[in-house]
Formats: sequence, C-alpha cells, structure tokens
Amino acid sequence: MSIFLGVELGSTRVKAVAIDTCGNLLATGDFRWENQLIQFEGVEGGIWTYALDEAWRALRRSLSRLASDYKKKYGKPFEEIGAIGISAMMHGYLVFDKNDAQLTDFRTWRNTMTAQSAKLLSEAFDVNIPERWSIAHLHRAVAAGEPHVKDIAFMTSLAGYIHYKLTGEKIVGINEGSGIFPIIADSRTNDYDSEKIDKFDALISEYNMPWKLRDILPKVKCAGEHGGNLTREGLKLIDPNRRFSIKPGTPLCPPEGDAGTGMVATNTVSPGMGNISAGTSVFAMLTLDKKLQKTHPQIDTIATPMGMPVAMVHCNNFTSDLDAWVNMIYSVVKSGKSSLKKDSIYRILYDLALFGDPDCGGLVTVNYISGEHMTGFTEGRPLVVRMPDTDLSASNFLRSLIFSAMATLRMGMDILTKEEGIKISKLIGHGGFFKTPVVGQWLMAAALGIPIAVMESAGEGGPWGMALLAAYSAIKNDGETLEEFLNKRIFDRIKISTKEAEQRDAKGFERYFQRYKKALKVERAAIEEIK
Repeated sequence: MSIFLGVELGSTRVKAVAIDTCGNLLATGDFRWENQLIQFEGVEGGIWTYALDEAWRALRRSLSRLASDYKKKYGKPFEEIGAIGISAMMHGYLVFDKNDAQLTDFRTWRNTMTAQSAKLLSEAFDVNIPERWSIAHLHRAVAAGEPHVKDIAFMTSLAGYIHYKLTGEKIVGINEGSGIFPIIADSRTNDYDSEKIDKFDALISEYNMPWKLRDILPKVKCAGEHGGNLTREGLKLIDPNRRFSIKPGTPLCPPEGDAGTGMVATNTVSPGMGNISAGTSVFAMLTLDKKLQKTHPQIDTIATPMGMPVAMVHCNNFTSDLDAWVNMIYSVVKSGKSSLKKDSIYRILYDLALFGDPDCGGLVTVNYISGEHMTGFTEGRPLVVRMPDTDLSASNFLRSLIFSAMATLRMGMDILTKEEGIKISKLIGHGGFFKTPVVGQWLMAAALGIPIAVMESAGEGGPWGMALLAAYSAIKNDGETLEEFLNKRIFDRIKISTKEAEQRDAKGFERYFQRYKKALKVERAAIEEIK
C-alpha cells in the first residue's frame, strides 16, 4: 500500500498527515510554533517573522510524531511513500543570493509596511496587489534602498523554499505562485503575466538592479505535474538520523499555498464552489467561471491548483485575540488545580457563546492583533468596549470575541455578494476554528448570511489537502482532472453537515456589525495614542 504525505507549515503549527490512495487519514503529527515581532530598521513597530532554522525543527518534529503515531496504530514503520507534498502559509518575502544564503529576515503575510508599494503596483497593473504579496515586498525593499536587493538571485515563498531544499527544484504550484505575482489563469497560459513582469522591470529600472524579475521567480506548475524528487541532501534536512522510512528519490508534487490546499480539502476547485479557511487568519475563496467585473482593493484574484480564477477575501486577524483570551481563562482554570485540558476549555467557551444575547448585549470587541488591510490598518490594538449597563456575561463576551473575528470577513464578502452580484448557496468551512462542532458553523452563517457546511475532515484542512495533491500527482489516470479525481475517489463517501443561521442570530449580528464598524474609529485612536 502506498502512503502519501502532506505537510503544511501554518501560522501556529506545522502539521503532517499520511493518507492512503482513497484519502483515508492514517496518521498525523504536528508541532506548534509562533511568529516573532522583531525590530527592523526603517519599519515602525518591527516585522513579523519566523526563523528558517525553526521551520526545519518544526518540520522534523511533525514528521517524527507522524511516524510515531503510524507505528502506534499499525505496529510497523511507514511503508512505501508514494509521494510527498509541501504547503505553507502563502505570500511574504524570502530572498537568497547565488550561494543560497538568506539575505534578510523572512517577512510573513502579516506585515503591512508595503502599503505604498501595493498601491503603486495595483495602479500600474490594473489588478489588486495586496500588501502581503511577495511582489509588494520586493518593490518596497528596492524602493527603500535595502542593501540586500542587489544580491537577490532567487525569491520564493516558504513552501517554495522548503521544496527547493528538498528537491533542488525552484518551482511553486500555480496557487502559490498567484500570491507571489499576478498569474494569467487559463489553460493556454497558466503562468506569470509576462506583460506585468515587463512593467515591473520598467518601474524599478531607475534603481539599476543587476537582475530581471523573471530570472529570480520560481517556475509555476499545475497540480498533477511532477515536482522533482527528494535528494539525499534534502532527506538529511528532514530525517538526519534516518528514523523514518522515507527514501531518496521519493517524488514530490509542486508545493502549494494554504489557499490551494484549502480548496482541495473542501472539494471547491470547480466554478461556483466556495470555502472558508479559519484559523489565525481567515480567508474565503470562490472559484469563478469568469473574471470579476472590476478591480477591488479588498479582493484578491488568485488561482486554483489547476489554474482556474478565484476571488479571495483575506483578513489578517481571526482567532489570535480569541486564543489569547482562551489562554488567559485556561491559566485561571489550571490555577484551581482543574484537570480540564485546553481542548475542553475551547468547547466549553464556544458552547457558551451560543447562549449569549443575539447582539452580544451591547458589548463590542475589535480583534486586531496586527494590521488589517481590509479596513486600512497597519497596526492593531485589541479592544473591548462596552456601555456601563452592558450585561458582561461570559456568554456575551465569548460571542463578541467570535463575532469580532467574523466582522472584517463580512465586509469583504459584502463586496462579492452585493457589488459583484455573486450568488453563494453555501460555503464549506475548514481549519481549526471549525473543529469545535456546530458553534463555528452556526455563528459564521449568522455573520455572513450564507449556510456553512463542514465535512468530516474539517479539522485536518490544508495538510490533508496537500496529501491529496501528492496522491493525485502519483496515481491519477491519463487525462484525469483534479476535479474528477476528487469527486470520484475521495469525496463520494465523505459526510457533510450544513447549518443555516437562525433569524434571531442573523439580526443580532447585524446590530453587532454596525457597532463594530463604529468601534473602528476607537481602534484608530488607540493606535495613534497608545504606543
């Protein structure tokens, strides 16, 4: 039996999963990690980053725990590995010189110091370039005169970097590539937009860079294409002590972004389908059969792993503030010598939110840990605001934290449904937020006014989707599309549950939403005054 591995380096944990040819989950392993806010010259407030050494450590620990889980369940080590897939949080900025030396700290999707460059490029390209995209970071670094830019030989994403070190191949999947530079997503091209590449080179010509953009970008590949093979050097990086049965020469599929793996994990790669990935950040994606009517600065246009156009609403802040409050409450519980685990605390608190007042009783919170491009913030100050007579119950407070996490997403979804007129019958939720039964679905449906469905595999999300892409690359039939592979081999037997919002909850969110938008004025004042 062939086993397929999928690994995703997410914002708060690195997770590895093993599946069989039918997509059944065989084993898992994960390792938690966190980004750091470090001081950086010329950037007020610093930058969010991860150390690449920590990425390798997290990757090794995840695979080690996966191997242990597999052996515990089946009494033997891994059998033959059919293929491996690497995924990670999209966007950001990773650059290397001709000797593969890292030139500057990894700048993650969370950084918003690229606002001016993103605006300039959006106008030049006539397409929305979000602040977190790699090309916005590159332009800012060049325009700011950062010394390292003249030495750039290779720019890639986190997934592209890990894949390169494992295989020697400087490639990314087309979904990942569409968060680096604009893609022409159609079956004839499926590559970076050459016209826009020429425009970028012209825009920075005054800085006399010794490279052209095309020469430093990773090549783009679609799902199903060969992504290279694991080298002996790559194997040493993930298994220096040969504890696993992964062998040199094992094939890898093209590395993909967490947006693409989310589409695969929810079977929403076909036009008319949509999903929400909810964790540290949140993004909703709708696969389109045609381009949007106009450019919206709040809406990204990316691609599925096969190259179909996708409209994406991405918000930097989702559960980070909520998690901070849960951690504080958990520390109080533990101080009382309780044996409750943190997962149980989450379930208890989430369930409490269902019993709060529909509009949270007048309470409003703003969950901005970091900047939020959707509403024009470059920094965050988490806030709790209430009237003197607000019922500050645990139920209202937890409900407000959850509604706050959804409010910014709602602003972006309103653009697609009200301005673009896109009809959405349901959205499929996945990621850690939807792992707690019912609550996430119910309240998200109230916030967006759209039924929310969750599959049995909702908690596995991206890593499972990446493992499916690895399996597709290895065992697909000639001419079998990704859609056919997923529909016929994987999702024909997976159970799905759908929740629609109660009218009282939907009306309650509308009242909360109006207060939330007003509270953003308080948020802006807090950023200006509290340093």
